[in-house]
Amino acid sequence: MTDTILVVNSGSSSIKFQLFSVTASDQLERLLKGQIESIGVHPRLVAKGPGGEQIEETWTGADVVSVPQALDKLVAFLRARLGELPTAIGHRVVHGGPDYSEPVVVDDAVLARLDKFTPLAPLHQPNNLAPIRAVRERQPQLLQVACFDTAFHRGHPDVADRYALPDQLYAEGVRRYGFHGLSYEYIATRLPPLAPEIAGGRIVVAHLGSGASMCAISGGKSVESTLGFTALDGLPMGSRPGQLDPGIVLYLMSEKRMSVKEIERFL
Repeated sequence: MTDTILVVNSGSSSIKFQLFSVTASDQLERLLKGQIESIGVHPRLVAKGPGGEQIEETWTGADVVSVPQALDKLVAFLRARLGELPTAIGHRVVHGGPDYSEPVVVDDAVLARLDKFTPLAPLHQPNNLAPIRAVRERQPQLLQVACFDTAFHRGHPDVADRYALPDQLYAEGVRRYGFHGLSYEYIATRLPPLAPEIAGGRIVVAHLGSGASMCAISGGKSVESTLGFTALDGLPMGSRPGQLDPGIVLYLMSEKRMSVKEIERFL
C-alpha cells in the first residue's frame, strides 16, 4: 500500500485539494490537483492528474449543499481512484490563536480550542473546521493535521504583536497575529534556491488576491505583518476595507445605529 496525503483548503463554497503519494525516499509526488466549486448551487469537481489529464464530476445543488457533503463526495471520488482512503489529511486552518506555532495533530481537545477562535475569523474558521469535524465523525481513525495561517508569524518580537492596551487583554489573546502565513512560509522556503543572494536578507512579500496583505521577512523569518488581530487589518481587499480608524466603528454604532453583527458583516 502506498501512503498518500490529501491536502485540503476549505472555503464557504469550495474545497481546493491536492493528493500526494509518499515515495520510498520520503519525497512527495503529486497525483491530483483540483477543487470542488459552487457548493450548494452547481457543484462540480474539476481536477488534473499527474499527466495533465482533465477530470470532471458534477452533481445537483441538492446533492451537495454543504462543505461536509462536498468532502464526502471528494473522499468517495478518491476512494474510487485509489481503492482506499488517504493515509492522512492536512488542512489549512486560518487561525491558530496564541497556542499553535506549528502544525498539530487534531483531536477533540484541539478542535474545541480552534473553535474558540471563530470570532477572530468568522468567515474562515468555521469553513476550515467543518471538514475536519466531518472526517472525525465518519472516519475517526484517519490522521488529520491542522496547519495554520497564523503560525509563521508567531516568532514576532513583542513590539510587533502588542497593541497599546492593558496587559490583561494581551494575556487573553488580544494581539497582532498576522495571516497568510502558509503562503509566506512557502515563499520563504522557495527563495533560497531561486534567489540565494537576497533570501537571507530583509524582504517585503506581498500576498495579493481577494484577501491581501504584506509581510516583512528577515533571515527567512516573519518580523511584521500588515494583518493584525483579525483578517480585517492592513491593505484594502476584495470585500474588506483594510485598516480603519477605530473611530469609524464607533461612528457606525452611535450615528448609524448599526449592531455588532451588522458592523461585522459590513466590514
